Amino acid sequence: MIFITEGLSASGSITKSRNVDTQAVFSLRGKPLNCYDLKKEIVYKNEVFNLLQAALNIEEDIENLRYNKVVIATDADVDGMHIRMLILTFFLQFFPDLIRQGHLYILQTPLFRVRKKNMATYYCYSTEERERAIQKLGKNPEITRFKGLGEISPEEFSGFIGEDIRLDRVRITQEESIAELLEFYMGKNTPDRQLFIKGNLRQDVIMEEKMDEIPAEMLTN
Repeated sequence: MIFITEGLSASGSITKSRNVDTQAVFSLRGKPLNCYDLKKEIVYKNEVFNLLQAALNIEEDIENLRYNKVVIATDADVDGMHIRMLILTFFLQFFPDLIRQGHLYILQTPLFRVRKKNMATYYCYSTEERERAIQKLGKNPEITRFKGLGEISPEEFSGFIGEDIRLDRVRITQEESIAELLEFYMGKNTPDRQLFIKGNLRQDVIMEEKMDEIPAEMLTN
């Protein structure tokens, strides 16, 4: 598999803890371009996307793909989710068969570490898991919120990308219109998308940030 990360800081722990025989890392440089409604030529002019398609070896044919699993590994905050959307847009726009053939995944990493020295440490992927861990440990446990992948030490990260790795496969059906999906989520229908985001905003730790703190760019493209 290959992990697509958002910069050197985020990729540091993965690079140090990965299995070098089976896991590669591709670090993005800066925020990717929103390539919705752009022509394929833009890929060759954009350094990040040109290097990415070359690393995956999919320029000519998906059958040449070097990795069975292409894993998007971004931070668990609004900026990380925006970058995730931009990468998904790139693959949907130019390489939809990568998704249809089941090669694209999202890496899930813990949002919290809850621990008490000399007792136990729990890594929690949701607020519900956090609350259960607190109940097990009793009063005043140490709680760490991981917002960036770079905040997780290599020693800890090795446990999240090994045998117990949590991956969510990105799925689209043959019947789904990619053009309509991209038009709604990445097009210029800003008012409709703002209403959709406000109406479907998840009320959990992933979107703890207040609505007025979400970058305007995320609402507009």
